Amino acid sequence: MTMPETGAAAPDFELKDSMERPVSLGSQRGKWVVLYFYPKDDTTGCTAEAIDFTAMKGDFDAQGAVILGISPDSCGSHQKFMIKYDLGITLLSDDEHRVCELYGVWGEKNMYGKKFFGVSRSTFLIDPAGRVARVWKNVKVNGHAEDVLGVIRTAAASG
Repeated sequence: MTMPETGAAAPDFELKDSMERPVSLGSQRGKWVVLYFYPKDDTTGCTAEAIDFTAMKGDFDAQGAVILGISPDSCGSHQKFMIKYDLGITLLSDDEHRVCELYGVWGEKNMYGKKFFGVSRSTFLIDPAGRVARVWKNVKVNGHAEDVLGVIRTAAASG
């Protein structure tokens, strides 16, 4: 699968959150959606990214934006991760990596010479009309939440 491109309609989906409640992309229409894909709960980069988005949640809320983090981890894993780090964002379980494939972020990776399948850290900014406004591939965690918020602020100011 290839990643949806800027300007394309964001593929709709429904996944369960950490409390096993269904959350769909379509139900977020009218809001900015920060849809970020990450490899694994409670790992260094993924923890830093979740903490950064949580720390800035009030700023995203002020812009009418919701933050949805997606990984292949289970709802139970997300729940433990959220409690351990007092996370205030929504994490969704894609344990069959169906949505990861739909967004083109699931594929072969190579770490220390070992090949495996996993998630490529990527973020999609979905506009209030349900279109992909921006795509960040192979995200570097430091400064990423601030960058995403800046793009939303700029779009809101010009729109």
